[in-house]
Amino acid sequence: MPLVKITIRKGKSTEYKKALLGGVHKALVQSFKLPEHDRFQMLYELENDCFEAPLSKTDNVTVIEVEAFKGRSNEAKKQLYKAIVDNLADNPGIKGDDITIVLHEPSLENWGIRGGKPASEAELGFKIDV
Repeated sequence: MPLVKITIRKGKSTEYKKALLGGVHKALVQSFKLPEHDRFQMLYELENDCFEAPLSKTDNVTVIEVEAFKGRSNEAKKQLYKAIVDNLADNPGIKGDDITIVLHEPSLENWGIRGGKPASEAELGFKIDV
């Protein structure tokens, strides 16, 4: 159950935002082998004066933060980063240089899920050691 936080500059169309959310989710399903229904994403839009980025970035600058259960292999993480960049280049057309991805991996006991159980004590329904 990764939590995805995506931050972009304000002013993008609904279609752009849906493609962004869909492309990130598709990459998680492919690389982390998540169930298709396991989707928990938030999109934040900031005014230009509240989102500073290097001058080399365009107006499509995008920061993607993924909080996921600890345990994925380095290969799965590399697949995730590449799949996100490839998916978003295809639709909505974001250049790879405009995308920054940060993966946070709190250990299972640091997640409270399913009515307040630590994730380390819950049946997750999928493997995290991919």
